[in-house]
Amino acid sequence: MSVTRFHLVSTLSPAEALAVLTDFGPDRPQHWPSIDAEHFTVHDRGDNWAEVTEGTAAAWERARYDWDATKVTVTTRESKLFGEGGGWVIQLTPEGEGTRVEVELTRNPHNVKQRLLAAALPLVGPASLRKSFAVPLKGR
Repeated sequence: MSVTRFHLVSTLSPAEALAVLTDFGPDRPQHWPSIDAEHFTVHDRGDNWAEVTEGTAAAWERARYDWDATKVTVTTRESKLFGEGGGWVIQLTPEGEGTRVEVELTRNPHNVKQRLLAAALPLVGPASLRKSFAVPLKGR
């Protein structure tokens, strides 16, 4: 198992940050740099959950999002790079006039190639992942 952690501080309130994280409308690919329209599908959704496929040709995953007012949990159902298992936990905590966004990404590699990629994630992932979250969440 590989765990990658990072955080950023957003100028958005926790409620606004949650709204951005859980907006699965057709404009989602325009706001998230790691999602393209060709690899974005909403399979089903409810009041506090959604099942979506999102990403790019190089790296996509199908996942279930579950959320409450302060936390979003994303469970990976299928992934081009890692297969099933793992996911994201995103914690939202008020900080000043904005929100501290703490992210934990867990990957459960199933073969040698996945293990090598997962081993590199904690080393190279935080900076690029933080940047991809900072754009839609107005982070710094």
